Amino acid sequence: MSDDSTRCGNAAYSAIQISPDDPLRARIAEAVQSVRTTTPLAQSFTNFVTINLVANAQLASGGTAAMSFLPDDIVDTAQIAGATYINVGTLLPFYKDALADIAERLGRLGKPWVLDPVAAGIGTTRTAILQSFRDHPPTVVRGNASEIIALADMWGLNDNVGGAYPSSRPAGVESVDDVDSATGAAMRLARHLSSHAGKAAVAVSGEVDLVTDGEHVYRLPGSSAMMTKITGAGCSLGGVTATYLAVADPLTAAIAASLLYNRAGESAEAASRGPGSFQVEFLDALWNTTAEQIAASPMSMA
Repeated sequence: MSDDSTRCGNAAYSAIQISPDDPLRARIAEAVQSVRTTTPLAQSFTNFVTINLVANAQLASGGTAAMSFLPDDIVDTAQIAGATYINVGTLLPFYKDALADIAERLGRLGKPWVLDPVAAGIGTTRTAILQSFRDHPPTVVRGNASEIIALADMWGLNDNVGGAYPSSRPAGVESVDDVDSATGAAMRLARHLSSHAGKAAVAVSGEVDLVTDGEHVYRLPGSSAMMTKITGAGCSLGGVTATYLAVADPLTAAIAASLLYNRAGESAEAASRGPGSFQVEFLDALWNTTAEQIAASPMSMA
């Protein structure tokens, strides 16, 4: 669950519970432990409103953070970073050229990166930036349902379904669509990413999170409604996803980050008295939630 998600009822779907001995759980635990042992660097070009929480969440999850808004700096740091995170929230005029340049150069270098398409579908500049990523796409996309549908639409990935997924516009950074309605768009996005990166994933935040590699769809229940009462929960989840991407394959990284946030959110809500204490408790919970707890989280595959 992130700050940009909507708590909507979920349509019924056929799901298979992931067994305790499924190899995916071992990969998740390995990724979490690897981050805490090796403290990988994942750099960010992110929303300056939430940049502090992004960095602190990366540190609390066990990684190392670096923040920059300069294309040359981002590309040079990518040489030593395990992954890069790009967030298009709170745009400045120079972002349009800078982000297109960064994405193209990361693609040429074969460097993994995570995109948070904040408020996709709103504004011509934001749309131009997100459209520029189509031919040099990220390794992982993480957003709410409306953002995922809108991004797939602007990349022309929804045209072959006869309008079943019409253009969607978030209400600011909030979703107006439920997670189930974004399933098809998320799978098509993941397949598009995979056609460039080999392996890729799309994560959709909501009451029950969805993560897909374009072939399999995983549902991850849990977390806290308090996530919607602080600024930057979704942004910081993107940063932590990049932290895990530095040590794991895209699907494992996206699932591990979402599960960590679900368990940490639950723990923080139980210990907090309101939004202020929730944020403090949440950072502590990111630090204290164990690899075993994360890997043992409830999961199902549709």
